[in-house]
Amino acid sequence: MSANVDAAWAALEDLADPEIPVISLRELGILRDVRVGADGLEVVITPTYSGCPAMSQIEDDVRSTLLAKGISARVVTQLAPAWTTDWMSEAGKAKLHAYGIAPPHQTPAGSNVVRFISKPAKVETVPCPHCGSAHTVESSHFGSTACKALYKCLDCQEPFDYFKPY
Repeated sequence: MSANVDAAWAALEDLADPEIPVISLRELGILRDVRVGADGLEVVITPTYSGCPAMSQIEDDVRSTLLAKGISARVVTQLAPAWTTDWMSEAGKAKLHAYGIAPPHQTPAGSNVVRFISKPAKVETVPCPHCGSAHTVESSHFGSTACKALYKCLDCQEPFDYFKPY
């Protein structure tokens, strides 16, 4: 069964995120595990947040990619531990930057705890992925998807998404 696990990892290695096609599910940290379960092969995925609308598409893409290679597997959505941007690979962050999306800052230790009342977060400088300027402002806390914020560079005047750290 180990050969099936290896074959599944290989088949899914470059499977792109449906919302950000330049980064793979593995680089994004959504593809968590391929394992042998009680009923056969299982592929474990974790959404970037629990209400992510792309999860059904991701599940379909995983299943169809594996079936195209003759691999049968069950897709398991795992919510805990919650996804964090720390699971993103450095290569994935570089691909986001090259695509025009500012990659997330590293999250401080212990920040993945849910807080209902908190102190205002320290405002981090988000460099523009187009020109590199640190002279940027947040235009909207939600960008093209809920896991990103919309920023604008005050130097080159270009808008860009920032992948919020979780």
